Amino acid sequence: MTPAARAAAAIAVLDGILAGDSAEHALTGWARAARYAGSGDRAAVRDLVFQALRRRRSAAALGGGDTGRGLILGLARAAGEAGWFAGAPHGPAPERPDEVGRVPAGDEALDVPDWLSPRLRAALGADYAAVMQAMRDRAPVVLRANAARIGRDEAIARLAGEGIAARPHPLADFALEVTEGARKIQHSACFASGLVELQDAASQAVVQALPLADGLRVLDLCAGGGGKTLAMAARARLSLWAHDATPRRMADLPLRATRAGVSVILTDSPEAAAPYDLILTDVPCSGSGSWRRDPEGKWALTPGRLAELAGVQDGILARAATLAPRIAYATCSFLREENEDRIAAFLSAHPDWRLQGEHRFTPLDGGDGFYLAILQQL
Repeated sequence: MTPAARAAAAIAVLDGILAGDSAEHALTGWARAARYAGSGDRAAVRDLVFQALRRRRSAAALGGGDTGRGLILGLARAAGEAGWFAGAPHGPAPERPDEVGRVPAGDEALDVPDWLSPRLRAALGADYAAVMQAMRDRAPVVLRANAARIGRDEAIARLAGEGIAARPHPLADFALEVTEGARKIQHSACFASGLVELQDAASQAVVQALPLADGLRVLDLCAGGGGKTLAMAARARLSLWAHDATPRRMADLPLRATRAGVSVILTDSPEAAAPYDLILTDVPCSGSGSWRRDPEGKWALTPGRLAELAGVQDGILARAATLAPRIAYATCSFLREENEDRIAAFLSAHPDWRLQGEHRFTPLDGGDGFYLAILQQL
Protein backbone atom coordinates (compact mmCIF):
# COMPACT_ATOMS: atom_id res chain seq x y z
CA MET A 1 0.00 0.00 0.00
CA THR A 2 1.15 3.53 -0.76
CA PRO A 3 1.18 6.18 1.98
CA ALA A 4 -1.93 7.71 0.38
CA ALA A 5 -3.72 4.34 0.41
CA ARG A 6 -2.83 3.89 4.08
CA ALA A 7 -4.26 7.34 4.79
CA ALA A 8 -7.50 6.38 3.03
CA ALA A 9 -7.71 3.18 5.06
CA ALA A 10 -7.14 5.11 8.30
CA ILE A 11 -9.96 7.50 7.34
CA ALA A 12 -12.36 4.60 6.91
CA VAL A 13 -11.34 3.05 10.24
CA LEU A 14 -11.66 6.38 12.06
CA ASP A 15 -15.12 6.96 10.61
CA GLY A 16 -16.17 3.67 12.17
CA ILE A 17 -14.65 4.63 15.53
CA LEU A 18 -16.32 8.06 15.51
CA ALA A 19 -19.62 6.30 14.79
CA GLY A 20 -19.26 4.30 18.00
CA ASP A 21 -17.08 1.30 17.18
CA SER A 22 -14.01 0.53 19.31
CA ALA A 23 -10.61 1.12 17.77
CA GLU A 24 -9.55 -2.51 18.08
CA HIS A 25 -12.77 -3.82 16.57
CA ALA A 26 -12.66 -1.31 13.70
CA LEU A 27 -9.03 -2.10 12.92
CA THR A 28 -9.65 -5.84 13.04
CA GLY A 29 -12.62 -5.51 10.70
CA TRP A 30 -10.60 -3.47 8.22
CA ALA A 31 -7.66 -5.91 8.31
CA ARG A 32 -9.93 -8.90 7.65
CA ALA A 33 -11.48 -7.15 4.67
CA ALA A 34 -8.16 -5.84 3.33
CA ARG A 35 -6.46 -9.15 2.52
CA TYR A 36 -4.04 -7.30 0.25
CA ALA A 37 -2.57 -5.39 3.21
CA GLY A 38 0.70 -6.80 4.53
CA SER A 39 1.85 -6.69 8.13
CA GLY A 40 3.70 -3.42 7.51
CA ASP A 41 0.57 -1.86 6.03
CA ARG A 42 -1.57 -2.99 8.96
CA ALA A 43 0.94 -1.58 11.43
CA ALA A 44 1.14 1.73 9.56
CA VAL A 45 -2.65 2.12 9.41
CA ARG A 46 -2.90 1.30 13.11
CA ASP A 47 -0.26 3.90 13.93
CA LEU A 48 -2.14 6.54 11.92
CA VAL A 49 -5.43 5.74 13.63
CA PHE A 50 -4.01 5.89 17.13
CA GLN A 51 -2.07 9.06 16.43
CA ALA A 52 -5.24 10.68 15.13
CA LEU A 53 -7.04 9.68 18.33
CA ARG A 54 -4.23 11.00 20.53
CA ARG A 55 -4.35 14.31 18.66
CA ARG A 56 -8.06 14.42 17.96
CA ARG A 57 -8.66 18.06 18.93
CA SER A 58 -5.64 19.56 17.20
CA ALA A 59 -5.98 17.36 14.12
CA ALA A 60 -9.67 18.23 13.77
CA ALA A 61 -8.80 21.92 13.92
CA LEU A 62 -6.03 21.62 11.34
CA GLY A 63 -8.11 19.38 9.08
CA GLY A 64 -11.32 21.33 9.27
CA GLY A 65 -13.54 18.73 10.92
CA ASP A 66 -13.91 16.00 13.53
CA THR A 67 -14.31 13.25 10.93
CA GLY A 68 -12.00 10.52 9.74
CA ARG A 69 -11.02 12.64 6.77
CA GLY A 70 -10.62 15.76 8.88
CA LEU A 71 -8.37 14.02 11.40
CA ILE A 72 -6.08 12.46 8.81
CA LEU A 73 -5.99 15.70 6.81
CA GLY A 74 -4.98 17.47 10.03
CA LEU A 75 -2.20 14.96 10.66
CA ALA A 76 -1.03 15.32 7.05
CA ARG A 77 -0.86 19.10 7.35
CA ALA A 78 1.00 18.90 10.67
CA ALA A 79 3.53 16.47 9.20
CA GLY A 80 3.86 18.19 5.81
CA GLU A 81 2.50 15.14 3.97
CA ALA A 82 0.58 16.90 1.19
CA GLY A 83 1.01 13.84 -1.01
CA TRP A 84 -1.56 11.90 0.98
CA PHE A 85 -4.28 14.13 -0.48
CA ALA A 86 -2.87 14.60 -3.99
CA GLY A 87 -5.48 12.42 -5.70
CA ALA A 88 -3.30 9.30 -5.98
CA PRO A 89 -5.00 5.98 -6.87
CA HIS A 90 -6.57 4.36 -3.77
CA GLY A 91 -5.81 7.51 -1.78
CA PRO A 92 -8.17 10.16 -0.39
CA ALA A 93 -9.75 12.70 -2.71
CA PRO A 94 -7.77 15.94 -3.07
CA GLU A 95 -8.26 18.74 -0.57
CA ARG A 96 -11.35 20.86 -1.12
CA PRO A 97 -11.56 24.67 -0.87
CA ASP A 98 -13.88 24.39 2.12
CA GLU A 99 -11.35 22.28 4.08
CA VAL A 100 -9.39 25.30 5.27
CA GLY A 101 -8.73 24.36 8.87
CA ARG A 102 -7.07 26.54 11.47
CA VAL A 103 -4.09 26.51 13.80
CA PRO A 104 -5.07 25.11 17.23
CA ALA A 105 -4.13 26.98 20.38
CA GLY A 106 -4.08 26.45 24.13
CA ASP A 107 -5.67 23.27 25.43
CA GLU A 108 -6.85 22.47 21.91
CA ALA A 109 -3.21 22.38 20.75
CA LEU A 110 -2.40 20.09 23.69
CA ASP A 111 -5.36 17.81 22.86
CA VAL A 112 -6.96 18.20 26.27
CA PRO A 113 -10.77 18.19 26.72
CA ASP A 114 -11.87 21.57 28.13
CA TRP A 115 -13.58 20.12 31.19
CA LEU A 116 -10.47 18.16 32.17
CA SER A 117 -8.01 21.02 31.79
CA PRO A 118 -8.56 22.59 35.27
CA ARG A 119 -8.32 19.18 36.93
CA LEU A 120 -5.12 18.26 35.11
CA ARG A 121 -3.58 21.67 35.79
CA ALA A 122 -4.34 21.26 39.49
CA ALA A 123 -2.74 17.81 39.51
CA LEU A 124 0.32 18.52 37.38
CA GLY A 125 1.11 22.13 38.28
CA ALA A 126 4.03 23.58 36.36
CA ASP A 127 4.48 20.31 34.44
CA TYR A 128 1.00 20.49 32.89
CA ALA A 129 1.96 21.67 29.40
CA ALA A 130 5.04 19.44 29.12
CA VAL A 131 3.15 16.35 30.27
CA MET A 132 0.20 16.98 27.98
CA GLN A 133 2.56 17.55 25.07
CA ALA A 134 4.22 14.21 25.80
CA MET A 135 0.80 12.54 25.85
CA ARG A 136 0.27 13.52 22.20
CA ASP A 137 2.74 10.86 20.99
CA ARG A 138 2.98 7.11 21.35
CA ALA A 139 4.52 5.65 24.49
CA PRO A 140 7.91 3.95 24.40
CA VAL A 141 7.99 0.16 24.26
CA VAL A 142 9.38 -1.14 27.55
CA LEU A 143 10.09 -4.67 28.72
CA ARG A 144 10.63 -6.08 32.19
CA ALA A 145 13.47 -8.56 32.50
CA ASN A 146 12.14 -11.36 34.68
CA ALA A 147 14.43 -11.13 37.72
CA ALA A 148 13.34 -14.59 38.82
CA ARG A 149 15.10 -16.09 35.81
CA ILE A 150 17.46 -13.63 34.13
CA GLY A 151 19.58 -10.55 34.76
CA ARG A 152 19.08 -7.28 32.94
CA ASP A 153 22.31 -7.41 30.94
CA GLU A 154 21.76 -11.02 29.92
CA ALA A 155 18.24 -10.14 28.77
CA ILE A 156 19.64 -7.33 26.62
CA ALA A 157 22.11 -9.74 25.03
CA ARG A 158 19.48 -12.42 24.42
CA LEU A 159 17.11 -9.90 22.84
CA ALA A 160 19.90 -8.57 20.61
CA GLY A 161 20.41 -12.08 19.30
CA GLU A 162 16.83 -11.97 18.07
CA GLY A 163 17.15 -8.59 16.39
CA ILE A 164 15.63 -6.59 19.25
CA ALA A 165 17.75 -3.72 20.57
CA ALA A 166 17.09 -2.64 24.16
CA ARG A 167 18.78 -0.49 26.77
CA PRO A 168 18.34 -0.06 30.53
CA HIS A 169 15.57 2.33 31.51
CA PRO A 170 16.43 4.48 34.56
CA LEU A 171 12.99 4.29 36.17
CA ALA A 172 13.21 0.66 37.39
CA ASP A 173 16.01 -1.85 37.93
CA PHE A 174 14.79 -4.41 35.39
CA ALA A 175 13.15 -2.06 32.87
CA LEU A 176 14.42 -2.23 29.29
CA GLU A 177 13.47 0.35 26.68
CA VAL A 178 13.24 -1.18 23.21
CA THR A 179 14.94 0.98 20.59
CA GLU A 180 14.74 -1.35 17.57
CA GLY A 181 12.72 -4.39 16.58
CA ALA A 182 9.69 -3.79 18.80
CA ARG A 183 7.39 -5.65 16.43
CA LYS A 184 9.48 -8.80 16.85
CA ILE A 185 8.93 -9.06 20.61
CA GLN A 186 5.77 -11.15 20.74
CA HIS A 187 7.29 -13.72 18.37
CA SER A 188 10.64 -13.86 20.16
CA ALA A 189 11.95 -16.77 22.20
CA CYS A 190 12.74 -14.43 25.10
CA PHE A 191 9.09 -13.41 25.32
CA ALA A 192 7.66 -16.87 24.69
CA SER A 193 9.83 -18.42 27.41
CA GLY A 194 8.95 -15.80 30.05
CA LEU A 195 12.38 -14.17 30.25
CA VAL A 196 10.84 -10.79 29.48
CA GLU A 197 7.36 -9.27 29.76
CA LEU A 198 5.93 -6.14 28.20
CA GLN A 199 5.41 -3.67 31.03
CA ASP A 200 5.58 0.11 31.21
CA ALA A 201 8.54 1.53 33.14
CA ALA A 202 6.37 3.45 35.63
CA SER A 203 4.29 0.33 36.27
CA GLN A 204 7.52 -1.46 37.10
CA ALA A 205 8.60 1.44 39.33
CA VAL A 206 5.34 1.13 41.27
CA VAL A 207 6.12 -2.52 42.06
CA GLN A 208 9.72 -1.66 42.90
CA ALA A 209 8.46 0.85 45.49
CA LEU A 210 6.35 -1.75 47.30
CA PRO A 211 7.57 -3.01 50.70
CA LEU A 212 8.08 -6.61 49.57
CA ALA A 213 10.17 -9.23 51.39
CA ASP A 214 10.55 -12.99 51.30
CA GLY A 215 7.81 -14.84 53.15
CA LEU A 216 5.09 -12.19 52.95
CA ARG A 217 1.48 -13.05 52.15
CA VAL A 218 0.46 -10.67 49.37
CA LEU A 219 -2.82 -10.16 47.50
CA ASP A 220 -3.15 -8.37 44.17
CA LEU A 221 -6.79 -7.39 44.62
CA CYS A 222 -7.34 -5.82 41.16
CA ALA A 223 -4.97 -7.99 39.16
CA GLY A 224 -6.32 -7.44 35.66
CA GLY A 225 -3.98 -9.23 33.26
CA GLY A 226 -1.50 -9.83 36.07
CA GLY A 227 1.45 -7.70 34.98
CA LYS A 228 2.10 -6.33 38.46
CA THR A 229 1.35 -9.74 40.00
CA LEU A 230 4.17 -11.30 38.00
CA ALA A 231 6.47 -8.35 38.69
CA MET A 232 5.91 -8.81 42.45
CA ALA A 233 6.57 -12.54 42.19
CA ALA A 234 9.89 -11.81 40.49
CA ARG A 235 11.05 -9.49 43.28
CA ALA A 236 10.62 -11.71 46.35
CA ARG A 237 9.60 -15.20 47.42
CA LEU A 238 6.00 -14.46 48.29
CA SER A 239 2.83 -16.37 49.00
CA LEU A 240 0.93 -14.56 46.30
CA TRP A 241 -2.77 -14.40 45.45
CA ALA A 242 -4.45 -12.64 42.52
CA HIS A 243 -8.09 -11.57 42.25
CA ASP A 244 -10.08 -9.50 39.80
CA ALA A 245 -13.73 -8.50 39.74
CA THR A 246 -13.77 -9.73 36.13
CA PRO A 247 -12.00 -13.12 36.38
CA ARG A 248 -11.62 -13.57 32.62
CA ARG A 249 -9.02 -10.80 32.65
CA MET A 250 -6.75 -13.24 34.49
CA ALA A 251 -7.31 -16.09 32.03
CA ASP A 252 -3.72 -16.04 30.75
CA LEU A 253 -2.11 -15.49 34.15
CA PRO A 254 -1.56 -19.17 35.10
CA LEU A 255 0.24 -19.85 31.81
CA ARG A 256 2.30 -16.67 32.10
CA ALA A 257 3.21 -17.51 35.69
CA THR A 258 4.35 -20.99 34.70
CA ARG A 259 6.34 -19.54 31.84
CA ALA A 260 7.92 -17.00 34.21
CA GLY A 261 8.80 -19.68 36.75
CA VAL A 262 6.73 -18.20 39.60
CA SER A 263 3.71 -19.30 41.61
CA VAL A 264 0.42 -17.38 41.82
CA ILE A 265 -2.87 -18.51 43.36
CA LEU A 266 -5.98 -17.20 41.57
CA THR A 267 -8.88 -16.63 43.91
CA ASP A 268 -12.55 -15.71 43.52
CA SER A 269 -12.83 -15.08 47.26
CA PRO A 270 -9.91 -13.10 48.69
CA GLU A 271 -11.51 -13.11 52.13
CA ALA A 272 -10.99 -16.88 52.37
CA ALA A 273 -7.20 -16.61 52.62
CA ALA A 274 -7.08 -13.43 54.73
CA PRO A 275 -5.32 -11.92 56.52
CA TYR A 276 -2.54 -10.82 54.18
CA ASP A 277 0.56 -8.83 55.03
CA LEU A 278 0.11 -6.50 52.07
CA ILE A 279 -2.59 -5.85 49.50
CA LEU A 280 -1.95 -4.10 46.20
CA THR A 281 -5.04 -2.28 44.95
CA ASP A 282 -4.30 -1.19 41.38
CA VAL A 283 -7.82 0.20 41.14
CA PRO A 284 -10.04 0.84 38.11
CA CYS A 285 -9.50 4.46 37.10
CA SER A 286 -9.77 6.99 34.29
CA GLY A 287 -6.50 5.75 32.82
CA SER A 288 -5.46 9.34 32.22
CA GLY A 289 -1.82 8.44 32.78
CA SER A 290 -1.93 5.84 30.01
CA TRP A 291 -3.92 7.70 27.36
CA ARG A 292 -0.97 7.42 24.96
CA ARG A 293 -1.80 3.71 24.78
CA ASP A 294 -5.59 4.06 25.00
CA PRO A 295 -6.43 7.48 23.53
CA GLU A 296 -10.11 6.61 23.18
CA GLY A 297 -10.38 6.88 26.95
CA LYS A 298 -9.47 10.56 26.91
CA TRP A 299 -12.51 11.48 24.86
CA ALA A 300 -14.89 8.96 26.47
CA LEU A 301 -14.35 10.10 30.07
CA THR A 302 -17.11 12.28 31.57
CA PRO A 303 -17.53 14.04 34.94
CA GLY A 304 -20.18 11.48 35.82
CA ARG A 305 -17.87 8.57 35.07
CA LEU A 306 -15.08 10.17 37.09
CA ALA A 307 -17.41 10.47 40.10
CA GLU A 308 -18.51 6.85 39.62
CA LEU A 309 -14.89 5.70 39.59
CA ALA A 310 -14.20 7.56 42.83
CA GLY A 311 -16.96 5.55 44.49
CA VAL A 312 -15.50 2.29 43.19
CA GLN A 313 -12.03 3.27 44.41
CA ASP A 314 -13.35 4.12 47.89
CA GLY A 315 -15.10 0.76 48.06
CA ILE A 316 -11.97 -1.18 47.09
CA LEU A 317 -9.88 0.63 49.70
CA ALA A 318 -12.48 -0.04 52.39
CA ARG A 319 -12.55 -3.73 51.46
CA ALA A 320 -8.78 -4.02 51.49
CA ALA A 321 -8.64 -2.46 54.96
CA THR A 322 -10.53 -5.46 56.35
CA LEU A 323 -8.03 -7.94 54.87
CA ALA A 324 -4.55 -6.60 55.65
CA PRO A 325 -2.75 -4.06 57.86
CA ARG A 326 -0.94 -2.54 54.88
CA ILE A 327 -2.34 -1.37 51.54
CA ALA A 328 -0.62 -0.15 48.40
CA TYR A 329 -3.09 2.02 46.47
CA ALA A 330 -2.19 2.61 42.81
CA THR A 331 -3.76 4.25 39.78
CA CYS A 332 -2.58 4.99 36.26
CA SER A 333 -4.09 8.46 36.65
CA PHE A 334 -2.86 12.02 37.03
CA LEU A 335 -6.06 13.28 38.64
CA ARG A 336 -6.24 14.30 42.29
CA GLU A 337 -9.86 13.13 42.36
CA GLU A 338 -8.59 9.56 41.95
CA ASN A 339 -5.36 9.90 43.92
CA GLU A 340 -4.79 12.31 46.81
CA ASP A 341 -8.52 12.93 47.32
CA ARG A 342 -9.23 9.21 47.67
CA ILE A 343 -6.45 8.77 50.21
CA ALA A 344 -7.71 11.77 52.19
CA ALA A 345 -11.24 10.33 52.18
CA PHE A 346 -9.97 6.93 53.31
CA LEU A 347 -7.91 8.37 56.17
CA SER A 348 -10.84 10.50 57.28
CA ALA A 349 -13.04 7.39 57.45
CA HIS A 350 -10.28 5.21 58.98
CA PRO A 351 -8.50 7.21 61.71
CA ASP A 352 -6.51 4.14 62.75
CA TRP A 353 -4.59 4.23 59.47
CA ARG A 354 -1.80 6.53 58.31
CA LEU A 355 -0.07 7.39 55.04
CA GLN A 356 3.47 6.00 54.94
CA GLY A 357 4.51 7.47 51.62
CA GLU A 358 3.50 8.53 48.11
CA HIS A 359 5.06 8.28 44.66
CA ARG A 360 3.99 10.07 41.48
CA PHE A 361 5.20 9.35 37.96
CA THR A 362 4.55 11.18 34.68
CA PRO A 363 5.81 10.76 31.10
CA LEU A 364 8.53 13.25 32.00
CA ASP A 365 10.05 10.36 33.99
CA GLY A 366 9.96 8.17 30.89
CA GLY A 367 6.86 6.07 31.60
CA ASP A 368 3.11 6.37 31.97
CA GLY A 369 1.43 8.48 34.60
CA PHE A 370 1.05 6.57 37.89
CA TYR A 371 0.26 7.31 41.52
CA LEU A 372 1.13 5.10 44.48
CA ALA A 373 0.27 5.51 48.16
CA ILE A 374 1.36 3.14 50.93
CA LEU A 375 -1.08 2.96 53.83
CA GLN A 376 -0.41 1.35 57.23
CA GLN A 377 -2.79 0.46 60.03
CA LEU A 378 -1.66 1.76 63.41
